[in-house]
Amino acid sequence: MSVVEKTCILIFLLQGVYCRKFKVTLPEKIEALSGSCVIIKCTFEIETKFDQHLNEKDATGLWLKDGTNEDTHQVFNSRDLKPKHFNGKITGKLHEKDCTTIFYNVSSKHNGKYYFRIKSGDLKYTYKQNFSTIKVIESPPKPRVQLYVEQKEVQGQEEVLEVLEGSSVSLRCSAETLCSSPPPTLTWSSTPRIPLNESSRLQELTSDLNFTATHREHGVTFTCTITYQLQDKTKTEQDSITLHVQYSPKNTAVSVIPSSSVLEGSSVTLICSSDANPAVNYTWSRESEGQLKQLQTGDTLTFNRIDPTHRGWYHCTAQNQHGHHNSSVMLDIQYAPKIMSALAIPSSSVLDGSSVTLICSSDANPAVNYTWSRESEGQMKQLQTGDTLTFNRTDPTHRGWYHCTAQNQHGSQNSSLMLDIQYFPQISVSSSCSRTDVTVCFCEADGNPSPELEWHLSGRPVTNSSNTFISEERLSSTVLRSSITLHQSLTNTSTLQCLSRNTRGTASYLFHLVFITENAPGFNVYFLLVGIAVGTVFMAILWVTTLLYKWFCGAQRGDKAGLIQTDGADSVDSRGEPFYANKVMMSPVEDPTLNHPETLHYSTISFINTNLESNNIRGISSLATDYAVVRYFGQNVEDGEEKSRKLSSMPHGEDIYQVPHKAAAEARQVQM
Repeated sequence: MSVVEKTCILIFLLQGVYCRKFKVTLPEKIEALSGSCVIIKCTFEIETKFDQHLNEKDATGLWLKDGTNEDTHQVFNSRDLKPKHFNGKITGKLHEKDCTTIFYNVSSKHNGKYYFRIKSGDLKYTYKQNFSTIKVIESPPKPRVQLYVEQKEVQGQEEVLEVLEGSSVSLRCSAETLCSSPPPTLTWSSTPRIPLNESSRLQELTSDLNFTATHREHGVTFTCTITYQLQDKTKTEQDSITLHVQYSPKNTAVSVIPSSSVLEGSSVTLICSSDANPAVNYTWSRESEGQLKQLQTGDTLTFNRIDPTHRGWYHCTAQNQHGHHNSSVMLDIQYAPKIMSALAIPSSSVLDGSSVTLICSSDANPAVNYTWSRESEGQMKQLQTGDTLTFNRTDPTHRGWYHCTAQNQHGSQNSSLMLDIQYFPQISVSSSCSRTDVTVCFCEADGNPSPELEWHLSGRPVTNSSNTFISEERLSSTVLRSSITLHQSLTNTSTLQCLSRNTRGTASYLFHLVFITENAPGFNVYFLLVGIAVGTVFMAILWVTTLLYKWFCGAQRGDKAGLIQTDGADSVDSRGEPFYANKVMMSPVEDPTLNHPETLHYSTISFINTNLESNNIRGISSLATDYAVVRYFGQNVEDGEEKSRKLSSMPHGEDIYQVPHKAAAEARQVQM
């Protein structure tokens, strides 16, 4: 570079330093909120030669509006203590060439172009080249909300933005700062309202809202509001953003219309709902044999006419690309009792004396109440409630029809059971024989199962023949009556036996037949009857005479012994004949002796088994043997000595003894 060139450049630089010109720096446009303040940031330059005149004491700043004539357009003078136009002050230091100014209580009259003028001693200059335009607004400028996902800004359309559940989300709100005292604030809100955690940077008038996206933020509109607190009122402006969160199905639920418990035959609809974004696909399935059986798709499942087979668990599965969720409901089909049954354990046919339990069951929903009743004289007699009826020890009176009634609120149904009490035959004591010109005997047996009857004559079975006629009559389902008519001759040794049997056992009844043979030579029944009548009259006269004699003579002689007829049923034997015993008056000091001078009286005693303990003869033999022992205890008889006289031996164990009436007799019957 030549010396000339260097010289020129140096002169040019020096000219910029030593040859300064008037210059002002202002914002081109300024917005001011009505009712607040406005700040005009301002710096200026002056020509070098006026530097000596610019000092803190004399420097004055003026603002001219919409013109440069000081007299007509001046609206502010920094030296006026009581400004006539605009209230404000220059916050910058004029001697340092800082002309920043603030105007208070801004209104629409502040709208316009503003020119700065500096005055200090000989320095007087209006900057006409540059000016600031103030625009007064009634509402604050709108803030701006931006979405950041994983610290990256997301752009959306129509202020609706999509984020994935679980993402880290940041919403940033920023706003242009206007002059205000106090300064403006930024606040967050949401619709619907959820808890928010915000952070602010007031120096930048920026606020961040940070959270992790969940389904709770889906569809929520976030709003950032800037607020200016003015003297007479508050002014706000806001910006909003709606967040769409994509998430898997949640809160899946199944509802049933009209109810999950419905009556058989009615209609029911199952509805599945779920919270998910994007929308889900419902799927219906049902538990079947431990597995899920798919039924159909859609959010509803309808049964137009329901029955008990529809009862069970139904599952709804809601699914989208982010996951799935299930919900279940139990469908309860209610109905009146059906498929009733009544059974007996161990069996409905049981042996007398055993235990039996009647059990009633039914298919019903809800569960039924069971009532047991029994037919009694054409009417139903209630017994008890419950599904079982137990007899610990049965007897024939328990035999009959038993009815079980199952009932719930939807209806009732009955079931019946015949309880059959089985027992071995029992021959009635009314069984008897009669004799005219023929012998007729009746035998009546009661048993369950119904018994059979047989006749045995002298140990041999009897069937219908010319001399024998047998007939049967069934009196009831358990009672059978049989009659036998005998035309043949019978002897004293003849025995007739009625034998009854069923599957449970046997029983027999023995008739003792003692008859005089009608066909004996020279025998006439008519003469027999006449003889019996005459003999009876003679015996009566003799008996009366004997009583009179005893009464007159016995009192004088002191006879203490006599023959008396005993009273009671035991004084008559099986043939209807009375037997007698001595009337003995004894005292401890008067023991009977063998050498007693009084006449001994004798009596014939028949020890026939006239009253068997039971008509049921079990075992091989149907006969019974009675033994009688008669002991005599006299004054001169040693201990243990027995004296008696056996007169005769009757058939079938009948022994007849003759016992002295002065003796003390002891009789004992033993049945073998």
